Amino acid sequence: MPGSRSRSRYAPDRGLTTRMVTTMFMIGLLYVVFVGVLLAVLRDSWFLVLVIAGGLFIVQFWFSDRIAAYSMGAREVTPEQAPELHGAVDRICALADMPKPRVAIADSDVPNAFATGRNEKTALVCATTGLLRRLEPEELEGVIAHELSHVAHRDVVVMTVASFLGVLAGLMVRVWLYSGLSRSSRDVNTAVAVLVIPLVSAAVYVISFLLTRLLSRYRELSADRAAALLTGRPSALASALTKVTGQMARIPTQDLRKAEPFNAFWFAPAFSSRESLGRLLSSHPTLEQRLDQLGRISLELGRP
Repeated sequence: MPGSRSRSRYAPDRGLTTRMVTTMFMIGLLYVVFVGVLLAVLRDSWFLVLVIAGGLFIVQFWFSDRIAAYSMGAREVTPEQAPELHGAVDRICALADMPKPRVAIADSDVPNAFATGRNEKTALVCATTGLLRRLEPEELEGVIAHELSHVAHRDVVVMTVASFLGVLAGLMVRVWLYSGLSRSSRDVNTAVAVLVIPLVSAAVYVISFLLTRLLSRYRELSADRAAALLTGRPSALASALTKVTGQMARIPTQDLRKAEPFNAFWFAPAFSSRESLGRLLSSHPTLEQRLDQLGRISLELGRP
């Protein structure tokens, strides 16, 4: 079940679970409506609609971890190849009482990390060479704890499924355009399709985008809190956040542009310019919000 939690020592977050279940329900309802409209309009192509919709969903669900890792240039590494990263992962997994995921490194100067996988057995955690070069051991452990909390809370798979519908909406428009249904015709169904499909697809994309963005911002705060409580060192995570965010301004614009499309996966978002629209529609809360929460946790942990 998407909203269920894995049995680990990560602090449970009922707010996150409620939001995941609600998002999945809304996305599922939207998906049914979307496919229903397509079947009603494209009566002669109903089989094609079902095959494409079902096929893409299966591919996205079962291979999302491999697709994400490949897209971001992650390569699996052994303990001998990356002893520092493996050591950090080993320590966090021992603290959390969870199985060790696959460990990978992405050759990028952008200081960042991500986790993916539909469950703990298929999970992969990846850090960039830029992150490993810049962080102290305690800071790295804080980042790894943040990323593994996404796996423990199952929000990785929820985000994957939730974002699928927006991708499907765009692809269905392309299929419709290239299948000849957009060509001029006297057929009434074709005329209706010309008007309905782009409008419905656009609406579906916007709604699914907003739903995933709202969930994504909350899940990042949840991961920060869970990592801080697990390690007992919120200051180390705050230091890593400050350092990573500050270093982004020194990264070449070309590298930031390559990383920007994957911001929903990253530990901290990468923006290619200060005026980027992505800042307004960011998948992450602001640095100030994240540091403020970690400061409150520090006070909580410091109480007798």
